[in-house]
Amino acid sequence: MKVYIVPNHAEPSLIKKIASLLMQQMTRHNTQEAYNLLLNGIQLALKEESPAHIIVTEENEEILGVAFFNVGISLKMGGRYVWLNDLFVHKEFRNRGIAKKMLLHLIRWSEKENIRGIELETGVNNSVTKHLYNSLGFYEIVSDRYCFNF
Repeated sequence: MKVYIVPNHAEPSLIKKIASLLMQQMTRHNTQEAYNLLLNGIQLALKEESPAHIIVTEENEEILGVAFFNVGISLKMGGRYVWLNDLFVHKEFRNRGIAKKMLLHLIRWSEKENIRGIELETGVNNSVTKHLYNSLGFYEIVSDRYCFNF
């Protein structure tokens, strides 16, 4: 099992595998349009100047898990931080430590890059994921999230 950050020059076949896996979490929006949006987002993330990165777990040329994150600047932290947008593991490969391996890879990468912290959001009733985050030293911040779309 290999865990790595997807390089900017990733093969189109790898990009399609990532998009296909992420489509599994889009149960309400499982359409060609949603797939095309995912492909576009992945391609934008893999541009040289992009602040976004993708971590994958791969075994036998199959993508088992994906972590998608952005690096931003935090005034509160006084430096760069990571916002973990997505952490997803194929349903057939859950409970094998794959999400934990990707998070540990993200933590080690962040330390090497002098990142000040990692933030994310999870569902309020997602006790399994909360347990995983807590076991790695993440702690809960109470807030409301707002969105504005064009």
